[in-house]
Amino acid sequence: MPLQNIFSAIPRDLSAEVFETLIESNSIKIERIVSKGQQSLWYDQAQHEWVMVLKGQAVLSFDDQTSVQLGEGDFINIPSHKKHRVSWTDPDQETIWLAIHY
Repeated sequence: MPLQNIFSAIPRDLSAEVFETLIESNSIKIERIVSKGQQSLWYDQAQHEWVMVLKGQAVLSFDDQTSVQLGEGDFINIPSHKKHRVSWTDPDQETIWLAIHY
């Protein structure tokens, strides 16, 4: 497998969030997500999700009316079936996430 870099090959068109699976098996999925000014619908996932912001900023909101602001290096572990959404990402720069679904 060739050496790769999480910050390379960022698409120019970021009119929608970009999801790229880096590794996937029966029990784990690791993906890079690139956002720029997007919000998401509500997620209710069967797996836990550990997510880190590598670059940029974002706000995650939860169905219990709480939210967290994430900056570079911040991470959170979201339990399975914890309803959440991306309520804000920086519109002026790319937000690059690393997400692990397990």
